[in-house]
Amino acid sequence: MPEPSFPPARPRTCTFTESDWQVLAGFWHPVASAEALGSEGPLAARLLDQPIVLYRSAGGVTAAADTCAHRGAPLSLGKVCAGTLACPYHGYHYDGTGRCVQIPAHPAGPIPSRLTLRRFAACERHGLIWVCLKADASPALIPEFPEAGLERFQVIPVPPLDWAASAGRQVESFCDVAHFAFVHPVTFGAPSPTVPAYLVEPTPRGVRAEFVSAVGNISDAGSGQQTWRRLYQLTLPFTVHLDITFPHGGKLVVFNAACPVSARQTRIFPLVARDFDHDRPTRETVEFQQRIYAEDQRKIGRAHV
Repeated sequence: MPEPSFPPARPRTCTFTESDWQVLAGFWHPVASAEALGSEGPLAARLLDQPIVLYRSAGGVTAAADTCAHRGAPLSLGKVCAGTLACPYHGYHYDGTGRCVQIPAHPAGPIPSRLTLRRFAACERHGLIWVCLKADASPALIPEFPEAGLERFQVIPVPPLDWAASAGRQVESFCDVAHFAFVHPVTFGAPSPTVPAYLVEPTPRGVRAEFVSAVGNISDAGSGQQTWRRLYQLTLPFTVHLDITFPHGGKLVVFNAACPVSARQTRIFPLVARDFDHDRPTRETVEFQQRIYAEDQRKIGRAHV
């Protein structure tokens, strides 16, 4: 994959501090679902206050600043024609490398080299489009979701969720186990708010923690309250892989991938994988996850309208 053409530049209206932006710009972040981008595009996205246009060409997914190199029109309002992105203002065509290859008003004239889009690293993985704003991004550093490649797991995408909160706050909420009895008393939280001791361990790319507790929405009259195991694996900065083992032996994985749209707005791209009930409607799983996220959202981040 060719490297982006320009070094990263902090947006003029950026809500992050310079130091925070420079650090976060070096990571891969999910910005859209592959389904939303479709077979061509274009699609508008936003990452770290940077407006982005996504489109497909023969070379794969291209991510670029959502600004035409000619007069600054938003390219996400254009259209893809034979693998090139056409500007909606003057029809300038850009190929997958971001280079202008056609000027309709002067089809036989030379094309200045400055007519090149500011591109970013882009990669499609786990059914999501990932973008890094820095040139030295390796796709190998995209957070892992191994269940997506295992036949015994059924992967179920949950529609993106918008929170009026920072990505750090959303991830903190997702990993917090002390709020279950207060925020999720009906969906899954056990009645007792007591948190048993558990160990948080560093990993090469984040931290992991294994937590065992009572299950609030599963009980057995013969044996009393049952327990379940949760394994949290945080990949810095904002992706959490939650592995849940139920008392009946089934395994559910929630892949919480959060995009820092701005310092105060987050778009979450949840993916769920299960190794049981493949014949049951996926809608039930989607609605249950939406209900849980909504319970947290009321306390942490109300949706932008």
